[in-house]
Amino acid sequence: MQLLKYLQAQGFGSRKQCQTLIDHERVTINGCLKTQAKEDIDGMHVHSLMIDDQPFTPVPMPYFYICLHKPADYETSHKPQQYPSVFSLFPEPMRHIDMQAVGRLDADTTGVLIITNDGQFNHRTTAPKHKLAKIYRVSLKHPADESFCNTLKRGVLLHDDHETVQAAEAELSDAHTLMLTITTGKYHQVKRMVAAAGNRVEALHRTQFGSWSAEDMAPGEWRFFSPMQPQTIRHSVMNPAAKQIDFSLDIYVVHNQFNLRLTHPIDSIINYPPY
Repeated sequence: MQLLKYLQAQGFGSRKQCQTLIDHERVTINGCLKTQAKEDIDGMHVHSLMIDDQPFTPVPMPYFYICLHKPADYETSHKPQQYPSVFSLFPEPMRHIDMQAVGRLDADTTGVLIITNDGQFNHRTTAPKHKLAKIYRVSLKHPADESFCNTLKRGVLLHDDHETVQAAEAELSDAHTLMLTITTGKYHQVKRMVAAAGNRVEALHRTQFGSWSAEDMAPGEWRFFSPMQPQTIRHSVMNPAAKQIDFSLDIYVVHNQFNLRLTHPIDSIINYPPY
């Protein structure tokens, strides 16, 4: 990727604005001053990025993957209505990069949220046929027992829906705390399932999304990751500087090793579900 396009991809502004940064010798990458707009930059191996000697978080290019511990009272939207956007948790100019959440969490729901600029990864990860497991810790208004869990596992009919939805797993930690695993992604699904089973959600926290978790991070913290290496460097908003899916991820790359997109250099390490 040429330096000019790299700076644009990092969110530093228009083509003209980025050209000005280069012309005025304001860009330093990996300790080296960059003055040639057409110089090739390996976006996967940029370890330090500075503009006017001010450090910025380099975003891996051409594709990046972020694991965020979403706090409460943030909307999973670029156009929030009542609360700040989750994308505002990222530092400038990173928050201006084109990126999308892989699925959504309600404003009052906390926990792991995956964000990426890789549309194919997003689509394949959320495609219903792949049944990616999502685990939630649900705080219940009314005490529940084993029969409540069995009802969820047998399946409940959601309001305004025409077919039952089953929990892949449902287990009580205590009478008011449910650990719920689902492999579908309907609108407000957990809240609607709990209501259909005769209870009410008081608080909701997603502990796991596929093989990714944010439980080792504080709310608002985030990290880049490779889909094969979920644990990498973490960041915070204050400081910028399910068994089924695990098995599936182990075999997908092998299954598709001769069908990788040549335009996607990182495909060789991404666990894409097969078509």
